[in-house]
Amino acid sequence: MIVCAGKSEQFDFAIPVGIGLMDAAITLTILCITEKPKEICFVGTAGSYGEIEKMQIIESGAAANIENSFFTASAYSPIENIVSCETSKKQPIVNSSNYITTDSTLAVQYLKKNIHLENMEFYAIAKVAQRFGISVRGIFCVTNYCDADAHKDFLKNHEEAMRLLDKYMASKI
Repeated sequence: MIVCAGKSEQFDFAIPVGIGLMDAAITLTILCITEKPKEICFVGTAGSYGEIEKMQIIESGAAANIENSFFTASAYSPIENIVSCETSKKQPIVNSSNYITTDSTLAVQYLKKNIHLENMEFYAIAKVAQRFGISVRGIFCVTNYCDADAHKDFLKNHEEAMRLLDKYMASKI
C-alpha cells in the first residue's frame, strides 16, 4: 500500500492519510484494519538536517520522534522514540514532529544522533506498521534544510520535488 500525507502532497498512486503525526496514525490504523496491507510505502517530502542535499530522493525504513526540547535537556520521553524495520543496509533516520526545525544549531544535534531528515508523518506511519507487523519504508525528496529559510525553501522547491517523486515512483510501480 502506498500512502502520502495529502493536500499539497498528494499523488494519483497513493492514498492520503493526513498531515502530522495524529492524522496519519489514525487514518493509517483504519486502513490497516480494513485493507490489511502486506507492506506500507510512504511517499513525501523532507527537510535535511544538513548532510543530505536538496532535491535528492532518499529511501528509509527508520523513523524517530525526537522533539527539539530533547537537545536542551528541557524534556524527556518514556516512549520508544526510534523505530526501524529490519534491513541489511544502514539507512538515514527520518525524524517526525508536528513542528518544523528552523534552528540550524539544533539540526547539528540531530546529525550527532545519526538522524538526517525531518518529515511530519513518517514516525506515525512506522509505529502503526510496527504495531500491525507490516514492513514499512519511506521515499522522500528533500526540499529544504532545517534552518531559518526552511519554509521559504520548502515553498520554492515543493513543486519540483513532487515532480521528481512522481517520476521516481513511476519507475518503481
